[in-house]
Amino acid sequence: MNALLEHYPNAAGADEAGRGPLAGPVVAAAVILPDRFDRTGIADSKILTAKAREEQEERIKAEAIWAVEVAWTDEVDRLNILHASLEAMSRAAFRLSMMPCIVLIDGNKLPKKLPCEGKAVIGGDGKYACIAAASILAKTERDRIMTQYAVEFPDYGFDKHFGYATPEHRKALAEHGPCAIHRRTFAPVQELLQPSLLDV
Repeated sequence: MNALLEHYPNAAGADEAGRGPLAGPVVAAAVILPDRFDRTGIADSKILTAKAREEQEERIKAEAIWAVEVAWTDEVDRLNILHASLEAMSRAAFRLSMMPCIVLIDGNKLPKKLPCEGKAVIGGDGKYACIAAASILAKTERDRIMTQYAVEFPDYGFDKHFGYATPEHRKALAEHGPCAIHRRTFAPVQELLQPSLLDV
């Protein structure tokens, strides 16, 4: 984490948070970092603490060009998680107030529509500062959304596991059944819905 991630001038980095969880949206962000931006502390959101992510989020939002987009649960179920993630990244890239020279997407697939040339970069959030910055914005926004959902659906502990398939979440899901934000197309949720379908 001591080495600075690479800066790609005028490039937009795009990444998402929330592909794996059983509940909640997938959130995507696109970020263009200015040349003068201090990249110290910018890293893949998964290796940063929540406090560090929030500190970096504040800096990124103050100095960079950025956009955040959300694909809510119904869109995830309708499109599938991969296509919902790509669609959210596409929307974020189009919402940037400046046209980037290229959009660097974390992963191995590109959205069908981008405002300019795109390049998929496997492990990109550990290579390019703009992608890591996007991962930070996506993760902090998603965590914020899931913390709000924890108030609305207090039985599930969304503020602790953020919808991921932890033992605690699976136990709550088995006890209380799926709530409005659970992804109906994800197998552990689908399995719980099957008995009720058979009873009809």
